[in-house]
Amino acid sequence: MNGLLRAFAHFAIPAALIAAAFGLVIYSSALPPSLAGLKSYGPYIVFALGAALAFGFNRGRALLALVTLIIAYAAQQSWLQRGLDMPAAEAVYAALVVFVPLNLAALALLPERSILNRHGALRLAVIAGEALFVYWVVASGDADIVERAWQPFLDPAPFGIGRIPQLGIAAVGLGLIAAIAAALGLRSAISAGCAGAIVAFAVAAHVPTASITFSIFIAAAQLMIAVAVLQDTYRMAFHDELTGIPSRRALNEQLAALGSTYTVAMLDVDHFKKFNDTYGHDVGDQVLKMVAAHIAGVGGGGKAYRYGGEEFTVLFPGRDADEAMPHLETLREEIESYRMALRGAERRRAAKGGQRQRGGWRGRNSVAVTISIGVAERNGRFTTPQAVIEAADHALYHAKEKGRNQVSR
Repeated sequence: MNGLLRAFAHFAIPAALIAAAFGLVIYSSALPPSLAGLKSYGPYIVFALGAALAFGFNRGRALLALVTLIIAYAAQQSWLQRGLDMPAAEAVYAALVVFVPLNLAALALLPERSILNRHGALRLAVIAGEALFVYWVVASGDADIVERAWQPFLDPAPFGIGRIPQLGIAAVGLGLIAAIAAALGLRSAISAGCAGAIVAFAVAAHVPTASITFSIFIAAAQLMIAVAVLQDTYRMAFHDELTGIPSRRALNEQLAALGSTYTVAMLDVDHFKKFNDTYGHDVGDQVLKMVAAHIAGVGGGGKAYRYGGEEFTVLFPGRDADEAMPHLETLREEIESYRMALRGAERRRAAKGGQRQRGGWRGRNSVAVTISIGVAERNGRFTTPQAVIEAADHALYHAKEKGRNQVSR
């Protein structure tokens, strides 16, 4: 549940930027004359800043999303702001409302492959191919292709959204659903930014001849992508990639800001090396994810971190050890009673030796692990975070010496 809430939180900034864009459209006339140029050049400025961020942090999906949006804005400035009466403008508009949302959705779904490699070149080639196709349609004057793009496939239409043809409405709807699903499934800020950019582009596409509105909403879409790059970079720096919980770097940051009362618990998965040797690293990774998910839900205000390997840390700011112990004991019991089903090859491997071991695993078709926990609090003897961590680590060693699967202080 906590992971799902964090995934939904990625949509907060896109939603805020869309709301801000509506406000800017309403009050755009109040912009001072000295800043009037931002109405036309704002998207180019935001594109340059966002592209610099994406390139600097090697985020290929974000860079291509920004390229897609700036092409859409340049096309609007060149073809659409004078109206859609000309066949060329109709062709460009139809292409934009189909290609832009689908491109953004594809970028939300695709894995990150950085920039300067064959993956980045192939993705850029797809966008370039779309642009060349539209140029060919405009240059050839092929009215048949344009008419097909504008042909309604539901008549009468159950809904109408501005001038957007039904094919474009379908592309926006499908693209938005795909991008939202990618953001929730991948827990990706960039995927969420792409979903928000689809919404912002759809708003802009309602009024293709309104340059100010189009400019503001395209700039808002670009800002979503740029901010998502920063969010994604922060997540990589301060969250563990495998388990999704905060990393040791985030723990160090938190330790530096603690008050005078806190408790640290060091947790270790029992017999994890033997577990990996028996079941394989893939199952071992699943176990670490499961343990991390339980630790992240610990009560008492505890904050979970992955310390390294199979070792985790729970920090209880403002709590002494007596207050933290019941929550840690509950956590230990929850993990001990949890079973993970083995499937396929893992079952066959486990069948050779799936006997119950203290602090280990049970059964032929499922596995279970236990954890040992060491606890220490800040007091007159342990006055620094490092001293408290070392004391908790020492207590963890004693928990293992006494037979594992227990909490020691």
